[in-house]
Amino acid sequence: MNFAAERKTLSESSVSAMWRQSWLRPVATLLFVVALATIFSPRDGLFPIFWQLNNLANVLRQISDIGILAMGMTLVIICGGIDLSVGSLLALSGTIFAFAFASGWPPAVAAALAIGAATVGGLISGSVITQLRMQPFIVTLAVMIGSRGFAKWLVKNATIALGYDDQTRAVVTFIGQKAFVVSTFLLVTALSYVMLSMLRFGRHVMAIGGSEAAARLSGINVTWVKIRVYVFCGFVAGIAGVLYSCEVHQGSPNAGVGYELDAIAAAVIGGTSLSGGKGGILGTLVGALALGILSNLLGLRNVDENVQWMLKAVIILVAVWLQLVGAKKQSV
Repeated sequence: MNFAAERKTLSESSVSAMWRQSWLRPVATLLFVVALATIFSPRDGLFPIFWQLNNLANVLRQISDIGILAMGMTLVIICGGIDLSVGSLLALSGTIFAFAFASGWPPAVAAALAIGAATVGGLISGSVITQLRMQPFIVTLAVMIGSRGFAKWLVKNATIALGYDDQTRAVVTFIGQKAFVVSTFLLVTALSYVMLSMLRFGRHVMAIGGSEAAARLSGINVTWVKIRVYVFCGFVAGIAGVLYSCEVHQGSPNAGVGYELDAIAAAVIGGTSLSGGKGGILGTLVGALALGILSNLLGLRNVDENVQWMLKAVIILVAVWLQLVGAKKQSV
C-alpha cells in the first residue's frame, strides 16, 4: 500500500516537473511581456492602446508570417537541425508569385509555382544534409544565398508591384487581408501540431533529435524523416512568401531578411531546445506571440528598429540560458 502511494507520488511529481519544463517558462515569458505591454503602452485616456481590438488584430497579423516560418523551424530544430534559408525561401516564393501573377498566369498556378519552388529549396537542403552528411548550418546557408540570388536573377533585382491594377487587385486584396493571413497561420499551426503530437512522424522526429544513432537502431528511416522535415519547412516558407507579397502588394527578392532569426527566436522562447529532441508547437506559438507583443510595444513607443534587434538578441540568450538552467536542475 505504501509502495503504491509512493509510486503515485513519484508519478505526480514527474508530471508536475514535465509541465513546468514544457509550459511554465514560455507561458511566464508571455505573461511578463503582456504585463510590460499593459504597463508601458501609450494610453487613450486611461485605456492602454495595446488592448484596443484593432491593435491586437495587428499583432496577430504581424506575427503570422514569422509564426508560419517558426512552425517549420520548430520541427527542424527538434529533429536536430537548423534552417537558415527560410527567409530567402519566403523572398523566392513571393517574387515568383508576383512575377507569374503579374505576367498573366492564373493566381492558383502562380501560388503553386511559388510554394513549389520554396518546397524544392527545402528538398535540396534535406537531401544534401542526409545524403552527403553535411552540416545543416552550411547547407541551409548555401540554400539561403542561392535562393535569394535566383530570385534576384529572375526579376533582375526589380520589385514587382501587385494589386494596383484590375488584373491582380481582387486576389491580392483578399489574400492580404488580416482575416485570411491570421487564419492561414492558425491552420499551419494546427497542421504542425497534428504532425508533431498526434502522428508517428512526430514521434520519429523527437526520437531522431534525442539520439539519431538510437533512432536508427530502433528501425526509424532517419534519412526519409529528415528530408520530410526540411521539405515541410520549405513548404510553409512558400506559403508565408505568397501571403507576404499580398500583404505588402509587391514581390521583392530582398524580402524576409533576418526572418530566419525571428523564427528561431520564437521556437527557442517557446521551449524548443537547440540541441534537438525537445520542444512543441504550442510553445512556439507562445514564443511568436511574445515576440510580436514586444515588437508591437516597442513600435507604439517609437523605439528605434536597431534597438529592437538588440533586445531580440538578449531575449534569445536569456531563453537559451533558462533552458540550460532547467536541464541542469532536471539532471540533479
